[in-house]
Amino acid sequence: MNITPTIRAELEQFLQQEDLTLSQFGQIAGMNRGAVSAIVSGNKSMSVKQLDLITEAMGLPEGYYYDLFIENFIIDHPPNMRRIEPFLYRCAELDKLDAIRRVVGAIMDNLLYSPKLFDIAEELLSQDRLEAALILYEGVAETERYQHSERLAVCQYRIFTIQIGDDQEKSYDAAVQFEPYIERLDEIDQLDALRALVNIYRSLRKWTKMDTFATALGNKAEIQYRIDLQRTKSEQTKKPFYPPFVYWAFSHLIRAEVCDANKDYETALQHIQKYADLSWVEEKDETTQKWKNQFKEWANANTYVNRLLAGEINVLLDYVNFISLRKDELLPALDIIVEAANRYHFDVDDILKQFEVEISSYLEKQKIESFYTQRFVTERYMHFSKELAVYYLTKGRFSDGFTFLLSCLAKSTLNNNKSYIIKCVRLYESYQEYAPSETKVAYRNLIKEVGEDEA
Repeated sequence: MNITPTIRAELEQFLQQEDLTLSQFGQIAGMNRGAVSAIVSGNKSMSVKQLDLITEAMGLPEGYYYDLFIENFIIDHPPNMRRIEPFLYRCAELDKLDAIRRVVGAIMDNLLYSPKLFDIAEELLSQDRLEAALILYEGVAETERYQHSERLAVCQYRIFTIQIGDDQEKSYDAAVQFEPYIERLDEIDQLDALRALVNIYRSLRKWTKMDTFATALGNKAEIQYRIDLQRTKSEQTKKPFYPPFVYWAFSHLIRAEVCDANKDYETALQHIQKYADLSWVEEKDETTQKWKNQFKEWANANTYVNRLLAGEINVLLDYVNFISLRKDELLPALDIIVEAANRYHFDVDDILKQFEVEISSYLEKQKIESFYTQRFVTERYMHFSKELAVYYLTKGRFSDGFTFLLSCLAKSTLNNNKSYIIKCVRLYESYQEYAPSETKVAYRNLIKEVGEDEA
């Protein structure tokens, strides 16, 4: 039978080895003799602050005895939140995530502790201690999974926002897991949650899901706008991150994008016209005017996109002139231009030459400053590099084509985007007979990385 050691026994042994009295140790640790005596005798439990002082006085690393603290004072003891709460915060500071998991596992059988752990998670989130907060949110969500409470929905929302990142497969899984909880959030949180979902599915080109959640976002934003109009200025209410009309306009921007992807250019243009004209918005403040101008500019840009994708090549030069003055729109615009060139078989060499410095910058940095999320920019870069590979390989410019193909494959592997990985593999197989030996080696190395990620 294994007997779990105690912190008290460890301290007693240290005192004997170092030949220290309780008073002497207390002076070293910054504690009075009575407190040390009570801990050693077992007449008093200890706080995490006292444990940290004792650990430091013994010359041990921070958090050295945290596992023993859990064994001695939390597991198999009635949960004491006055002891547990500061311990969790301290574990988060020291990145002792396994210790947090053990505490959560030890106390979460009882629903009574959910509200307090949820509050701690919210505080950790505000401190940007995301991994620690995630453990608590997951614990609360698991305990309340049959409660159908708003707190459960908020936990799932927080889990979703923490888990989305560069790994696009994991981001997709997180979005799908969160979907059923949207309607349980309050009306304001629903707007931001739907916007986040739409952006995830946008970066994955999941057109059906984009349309579904963009439509829901537009409907809810319209209702919220009407509600806000009826409120007096003195009424203090929770507000979304953006004004409600912004979500409404964004929903139509996304729905237009979906229609363009589905080659329904007439309906896409109808959506563009809706967010182009926001004259019905009654507010006159600076923020409102900024967003009105922004959506009007996006509508102008996306009208060019709509016509170009529909095959109206005559708008190309006007579109290039438009984007040349708007650097944050350059990557999405060049992506669309090359996609259209591949679809309708026209030459854009002069345009690519005009922006070769910017394209080289995208290839090297793969990051730009813009209104868009980095996730969106990353996806657009992968799509752009794939389209460029198609463009150059089709023209027999194999060196350029393989450069962009390998760049797309590398970025797709890094971000675990299986869709682009498959596209790159198929494209490479179609032209592999033209690949020089160094390209073949680079390709094999990247495919090996894909296989290791799958293992």
